[in-house]
Amino acid sequence: MYDDFAAAMRQAALLTRTGEVTQATQLIRDTLAGRATSGFAGARPPEVPLPAPQQPQLALIDRDAESREPSDQAAPAASQRLRKPLGQVLQALRGARVWPVKPGARARHIRAPAFPPLPEGAQFLARSFACAAGSRGYKLYVPASAHGQPRGLIVMLHGCKQNPDDFAVGTNMNAVAETHGLLVAYPAQTGAANASACWNWFSPADQKRDAGEPAIIAGLTRDLIAEFALSRARIFVAGLSAGGAMAAIMGEAYPDLYCAIGIHSGLATGLASDVMTAFAAMRGDAGLASGQPRDSTALRTIVFHGSADTMVHPANASRIVAAASVQPGQAQTRHDGTAAGRSFERSVSCARDGTPMLESWLIKGAGHAWSGGQAGGSYTDRKGPDASAQMVRFFLEGPQAGGPT
Repeated sequence: MYDDFAAAMRQAALLTRTGEVTQATQLIRDTLAGRATSGFAGARPPEVPLPAPQQPQLALIDRDAESREPSDQAAPAASQRLRKPLGQVLQALRGARVWPVKPGARARHIRAPAFPPLPEGAQFLARSFACAAGSRGYKLYVPASAHGQPRGLIVMLHGCKQNPDDFAVGTNMNAVAETHGLLVAYPAQTGAANASACWNWFSPADQKRDAGEPAIIAGLTRDLIAEFALSRARIFVAGLSAGGAMAAIMGEAYPDLYCAIGIHSGLATGLASDVMTAFAAMRGDAGLASGQPRDSTALRTIVFHGSADTMVHPANASRIVAAASVQPGQAQTRHDGTAAGRSFERSVSCARDGTPMLESWLIKGAGHAWSGGQAGGSYTDRKGPDASAQMVRFFLEGPQAGGPT
């Protein structure tokens, strides 16, 4: 009874936050009355599917798993648990952020991040996508500056223990995208797929084209391209940590779909095949991804990593650079500088026509955090170069993108 009640309350919270108060109310009433709730009228799938029983999975950002204390006594009946009027329950659900947890675990409520005001005419929408490989909820930022016709798309993949709202606030990518008229999509990993909401970059089933999580992310991307009539010359993917590792996979699996990739504190493709080898890769104990550099069709790539990252060893940035290196003889430059209180090393490799093909930033003294991020989000460092602004600048420098707008 307790598991069913907790699952229903998580689903009601999701429905409430997406504005579907009527469906959330009906779900709560049905749950309290003991009626079946799986097919209540008018409800659409929640933004983040509820978790299902699973084997323990890898937590990339936080190795300390959430508290999973089993209840030491039988849970009281649902009718005894709810002691406040329904209106107060709905109000509480609106303000709570519920992390996906395993059945039997105690839900951890964390205050939602404080969003800066949206520009007039901009939208931040809760959506969902489904295909043969599975389904995911996602948030979509639609910039006011696009005037109905966005100029491109960035797919942003969050790290473990994060969600789209948290990631959007911490990276401030919406504000950067607003400046250039770009859509930003934030797919949400689920507790059902991974107990810590990590993208499963270390799973062989999720490292290839047209299968698993890459197929879901690519399908979502194609849907948005079709819906907004976007140019394929301005489709990009980026991520942090586990999301950065998945962004690397997306770039290698779908070079025909994305034009450039951004990897922050992530790992190269092909370094792991299970949880044990994933931890080895994170420690830096791994060889070159895929055994050799990619061919000349490799996507343009920008990499950020902190020199003091103790979660994903900085050696992984070097492996990404080695795997992304293209033809020998590229012009390479290096620049040392300081931004917002942190020094950095920046290296750039350009094609013969001068187009930046590979850019790498090593942020001195930074840990496992988004450089130049906002304090309202998790795993951010307010010091250092603005990774979001630099990523978008790099993305738009591509020959197909037509230069910055």
